Amino acid sequence: MPLETPNSGPLVANTPPTPSGFAPLRIPLFRDRWIASTVSSVGTWMQDTAGTWLMTSLTTSPLLIALMQTAASLPVLLLGLLAGATADIFDRRKLLIFWQAWMLASVAILAALTFVGYVSPCALLAFTFLLNIGSAMNNPAWQAIVPELVPRELIPDTVSLNAASNNLARAVGPALGGLMMAAFSRVHTGAGSVFFLNALSFAGVIWVLYNWKRTPLFKSALPSERIAGSILTGLRYVRHAPDLQSSLVRAFVFPFFISAIWSLLAVVAKRDLSEGALGYGVLNGSLGLGAVIAATQLPLIRRRVSADTIIAVSTFYDVAVLLILAYVHYPAVIIPALVLSGFAWTSTMSTLNTSVQLSVPAWVQARALGTYLMTFQGGMALGAILWGFVAEHTSTPIALAAAACGLAVSYPLTRRFHILQGPLPDNTPFRSNRPPGQPSVFQLADTAAQADDLIHEGPVRISIEYCIPAERYAEFTHTIHQLRGVRLRDGAIRWGIYRDVVDPERLNETFVMESWLDYLRSRERITASDEAIRARVRVLHQGDEPPKISYQIYAREITPNEEPNQHPAATS
Repeated sequence: MPLETPNSGPLVANTPPTPSGFAPLRIPLFRDRWIASTVSSVGTWMQDTAGTWLMTSLTTSPLLIALMQTAASLPVLLLGLLAGATADIFDRRKLLIFWQAWMLASVAILAALTFVGYVSPCALLAFTFLLNIGSAMNNPAWQAIVPELVPRELIPDTVSLNAASNNLARAVGPALGGLMMAAFSRVHTGAGSVFFLNALSFAGVIWVLYNWKRTPLFKSALPSERIAGSILTGLRYVRHAPDLQSSLVRAFVFPFFISAIWSLLAVVAKRDLSEGALGYGVLNGSLGLGAVIAATQLPLIRRRVSADTIIAVSTFYDVAVLLILAYVHYPAVIIPALVLSGFAWTSTMSTLNTSVQLSVPAWVQARALGTYLMTFQGGMALGAILWGFVAEHTSTPIALAAAACGLAVSYPLTRRFHILQGPLPDNTPFRSNRPPGQPSVFQLADTAAQADDLIHEGPVRISIEYCIPAERYAEFTHTIHQLRGVRLRDGAIRWGIYRDVVDPERLNETFVMESWLDYLRSRERITASDEAIRARVRVLHQGDEPPKISYQIYAREITPNEEPNQHPAATS
């Protein structure tokens, strides 16, 4: 699945305009995408309601009903990294068209089977799973194109508007789905009609994507990564990105416990409140209504409240909501509580999504978003299984109360993972000019084939010698260890800094790349923030000459008739 517009009144000179949160909608391309996405999301939430209610007519098992949430979430858990890798390698426009067509076909087949009554709990789960395979593979690319549609300063408002789109659909879709289900005397006919309308809703998104003339923000001049290598690179980035890790921890824990609301709401509606499909749609729509209100108010809230505070307030409010669902069986109490729960849900998830969008550079953005979606949906899927299992073997109130207790107890453990704290990194690509006369790998090779062989050789060790006076030693080691994260995030598999025993002012930085191609890719991945750290390291070097750099390639065993390749110099 990271502002503002002026007020209509007069502005004081040199005073920035007050943000309204709707500025991205002034961009025609984003507006068309937003409208098509909203229509498609309405169809998706209609299907969610119809599918879950159809399952309640096919079985009385709380576990099977809760597994509808798992079938929706599990594909992202399994495919999030693959989805992110493909979105960073292949053309995102073509990829999105393919997966939108996949979802259209999956829902159309399910609609046909449902109309004729040939659907069982297992078949319904299977087609829900297939639909959400398409959603899982679609979402990282769908979210990663946001910076291609709007300026960077509008990304927080864009994320909020996307959340508003989904949650406007969540407010309207469940009620429409429940209404259509109630309009037909036969459950299968009502569900089939909803599924058919959802299939049609994907056509609008495909049309917008088909007419989009895409210009990528980041386009490598190097050969594309293979999918397996791209996944490993993404995992390496996550491992060495503390800000991203904090977002991922929060994105797993919060949905894990809140999933009890989504997965057991249909059981609460049918068993505890004795409501039908329309009643369940109203309860589900109440969550969406609160989410829409949150999405429109978030720009104002963010200016006054920190991200950590937003998550804290949402967490403890949802503890109360889970207890209300468990023990208070009055719609007049539950509906307002769910409206505010939807507000808390969107406030938290939009904040986490924004933190991911703003903390990673373009070259790895889809992989980071895929990891985020995998983590988020993993929490939803695993939580739905757990709370459905508890409800089936004890009772629904016990399952909801257990989720409330778990959410409250987990908060002190997760609060140390701060979100959007401090200045944001400048992740715009840094473009340096190649020193005059410096040869490239292609210039050194006699043929294209030799150049191709050359860039795939490795591992490659890069060694940089610095001369650091004793009085600047502490400052240097502190700064160079910040550079460690940059090297490892951009592709290094090992890194170290060593001090000469004989000459303590002589320090040597060494890092290893798997190949020359990976080293060249690391050069393309440098951001303005990365370059600022590298500049701080270089300025601490003392001497008339810049730091001495050497490049070594692993000396594989060769026969006497072979000649080792020569390798080009490059800047650090």
